[in-house]
Amino acid sequence: MAQLNITQTSNGSSKQHTLQSIPKSTVFTQNLPADAAFPAPKDSHAAERQKLGPRMVKDALYTYVRPDPQGEAELLGVSQRALQDIGLSEEEAKSEEFKDTVAGKKILTWDESKPEEGIYPWAQCYGGYQFGQWAGQLGDGRAISLFETTNPSTNTRYEIQLKGAGRTPYSRFADGRAVLRSSIREFVVSEYLNAINIPTTRALSLTLNNGSKIMRERMEPGAIVARFAQSWIRFGTFDLQRMRGDRKTLRTIADYTAEHVYGGWDKLPSKLPPGDAKEVHHQISAGVGKDTIEGEGVDAENRYTRLYRAILRANALTVAKWQAYGFMNGVLNTDNTSILGLSIDFGPFAFLDTFDPTYTPNHDDHMLRYSYRNQPTIIWWNLVRLGEALGELMGAGGKVDERTFVEKGISEKEADELVNRAESVIDRAGEEYKAVFLAEYRRLMTQRLGLKTQQDSDFEQLMSELLNCLEAFELDFHHAFRRLSGIKLSDVETENQRKDVAGRFFRANDAPRQESDSRERIGTWLGKWSVRVKEDWGEDRDEERQAAMNAINPKFVPRSWVLDELIERVEKKGERDILPQIMKLNLNPFQESWDWNADEEERFCGDVPKYKGMMQCSCSS
Repeated sequence: MAQLNITQTSNGSSKQHTLQSIPKSTVFTQNLPADAAFPAPKDSHAAERQKLGPRMVKDALYTYVRPDPQGEAELLGVSQRALQDIGLSEEEAKSEEFKDTVAGKKILTWDESKPEEGIYPWAQCYGGYQFGQWAGQLGDGRAISLFETTNPSTNTRYEIQLKGAGRTPYSRFADGRAVLRSSIREFVVSEYLNAINIPTTRALSLTLNNGSKIMRERMEPGAIVARFAQSWIRFGTFDLQRMRGDRKTLRTIADYTAEHVYGGWDKLPSKLPPGDAKEVHHQISAGVGKDTIEGEGVDAENRYTRLYRAILRANALTVAKWQAYGFMNGVLNTDNTSILGLSIDFGPFAFLDTFDPTYTPNHDDHMLRYSYRNQPTIIWWNLVRLGEALGELMGAGGKVDERTFVEKGISEKEADELVNRAESVIDRAGEEYKAVFLAEYRRLMTQRLGLKTQQDSDFEQLMSELLNCLEAFELDFHHAFRRLSGIKLSDVETENQRKDVAGRFFRANDAPRQESDSRERIGTWLGKWSVRVKEDWGEDRDEERQAAMNAINPKFVPRSWVLDELIERVEKKGERDILPQIMKLNLNPFQESWDWNADEEERFCGDVPKYKGMMQCSCSS
């Protein structure tokens, strides 16, 4: 990718841009095949809007399509963190041009009088497996990408997209809209996950479409989320081409992903060096592959295998973070699984309240396919589907660039070798997935427990036993870590002290009697924990350890009940101040206070109200 010069202000800091001035590009549309029905922006723009609706699209990865907003736009919220990361000034969010652009009312980058110039919006084409079954063509049914921007100070390119801006060829039987309820949820959770360092798509703004009425389970007001990501390509993008037998387009999207999303073939990883899970986290960044064949025979690995490894590692790291922080997507279909390992497309998501591994936030997930405990397995299942899509390219080994293979594929006599090599790659990748996942999960859990080193016994005696206690006694997952941060070594020196401290892990006014088994078991755990803390920190470094723990164990979590109250107050009661106040907590969740209303802060960070824990919701949005 071309390198952009950093624009500096006179004091040396990076210049903040407007939407007009920030560098823009069309890398996605320039390098990938467009819908033949509308091969250029002028063709799409000249078409009646209703003709841009649902149909099958083949041999293409996107369609040019313009937003079609409804109602009167009201900008409800802007993420200040998102503005900074894109490179936009805070003042820009107050401009009419910004408001019109994120509401879909203005195509900022295209002039109808100069149809050969500028950037025109588009929607992506992809498919996917939904709840384990092939669902066919899906695509951006209500998402329309506006343009790509590059932050000159970080050289990071983002694709900015509107969700809920109207029908596209991929809307199927839907209306292309998004309701305010689900839009608030996505706006909040996207920015929260980023704030706690979990890879995710982002949310720039939330716009209410006043006067619009959208039918879901009831009539609801519509909204648009302006969101952004370094890439919106999903596993389902590859799935669709494989199921259609479109070898050319599949290879094209694989090449694009390596060259323009991952930064080049030379940036992709080689095999993991041998080692146990504790060492893997340090090894995954060691060395990158060259454009050569590694290994011989069935073990030969070409550059497409390295692409698969890169995608696998990114997703293993992300699902490990989900597990460590008790987050569930709720619908981990392959069309909701990112090739960059981003948390993406938020429907019935949730964070754990009490620790229950079987919990799923999706009330339609009767088989618990996407429950908390199943997330690592499901991401691997999705990765196997991706491996199948890339199987021919990976299985070709050193023949992948031969003209006969590129044009016609493998010969019948070579098919067994190709299949064996592809299967071998996926089998070996499974072991790598486990190693990367476990290494990252243990690293995060070690930090969340306030430790600096890992011992073999920690996994069973500290990590697993704490979770077992939380499950057995129905204790709050998030409070457990934050409250553990507040414990000093002097608080847990004796057995009676440890039993007293054990009471902190229970709901207010709900701690068990001193002689209860629950206090004794948690007290025993605290004894083992304090021994390990002394080994890692010494005797007199409570403040330093507590600061480190508070920096990784958030005080605020956007739980389902918090989001429900937020939606109620914004949608039904017309409160406009509550969203920016909640976003203060949301963007800075590790703080102890936020200079708002102390009682409200503690309420939103405190015990889950009775009958509002472990809530579920539907996919409708």
